[in-house]
Parts: sequence; C-alpha cells; structure tokens
Amino acid sequence: MNAYEAIVTRRSTRNYKTDVVEPEKLQKVIEAGRYAPSGGNNQTNHFFVIQKSDVIAKLVSLVETAFANSEVYDGMYASLKNSIMLSKRGGYAFCYNAPILIVVANQKDYGNNMADCACAIENMMIEANELDLGSCWINQLRWLNEEPSLLAYMRELGMKENERVYGGMILGYAATEDGSPNRKALERKGNEVTYI
Repeated sequence: MNAYEAIVTRRSTRNYKTDVVEPEKLQKVIEAGRYAPSGGNNQTNHFFVIQKSDVIAKLVSLVETAFANSEVYDGMYASLKNSIMLSKRGGYAFCYNAPILIVVANQKDYGNNMADCACAIENMMIEANELDLGSCWINQLRWLNEEPSLLAYMRELGMKENERVYGGMILGYAATEDGSPNRKALERKGNEVTYI
C-alpha cells in the first residue's frame, strides 16, 4: 500500500476486537505521529499511549460524568450534543472499547497546539491503516480539556501543568472477520476545491 492508498482508504473504526496490537506495530504508529510536521519544528506534542484498561475505564467514567452534567444548547455541534445526550442516559463509552487510546497534548499557550496535534494524529491514523489496524479520531477529551476532574487525572498520568489535550485517537484490530478495517472509500460530498 502506498501513501496515497493509505490516505484514501482510511476509514474510522468504531468496533474493535480485544486482540493485542503487536508492540512493533504500535511503535510504528507512534513514530509516524512523532515525525509529523509542527510549527517552527517545535515538536511540543506529548503522546499518552494508554493500553491499561483500568486507565481507559477511568477516563470513560470521568468523560461520561462531565458530559452528563453539561447542558445542550441550540446550534451545538451535533457530535458534542450526541455525547452529552448519551452520557445523560448512561453507559457512554467514547472510545468504542478499543484496546488503545492515544491522547495528544500540547502547550496551552502555544499558537499551533491544535494544528500540531492534528497533524500527528492524522499521520498515526494513516500508518495504522497501512498496518491493517483500525483507528478513529476522538474529540471528547479535547472538548473537556479544561474540566477539573479530567485535568487532575491527566496530570496524574504525566501531563504537565502548562499542557492541555488537543486531540486523541483509538487504535486496534477492527471487529471484522480478519481484523482489517473497512477500506471502502466514501464519496466526497464536500471539501470544495477552487483552482486559481
């Protein structure tokens, strides 16, 4: 699979097997993130590669509690509204039971924090596809990156005082017969292009 194929066949995976991802594959995914471009080559992303199920479960619980205490308003981003409504019902697991959650933090007052994290996550998701692993972008921790309980727990995990979460992704083998992700390309209905 070449780079273009890995890009155009990448799809979000929201159902995972419990199979362990081989360390060498995980390392390649992480290195793809570490080699992403960053503003001024600052390289200030901080990757949290969470494989411990109890840590993921704690984050799931904290996210559900925070969202359950949130209010929905008119014009709210649909995915955020959905996360809140599902949390209020109970049993909301934002990471789709994937075996690995990769959280990417960066410096709070750095102007390219979100852009640098986004570049890293996209690199990792493309590399995951090349390695026959499923992945999916995860926004919930970014949406709650100033939530005191989540900040405190992320600091327990090693996030620095001046850092916040700006993105995340899940990783693992898709719950398909062979464990490979769905690679059926979706029709482009947006993303307008104007050539000048």
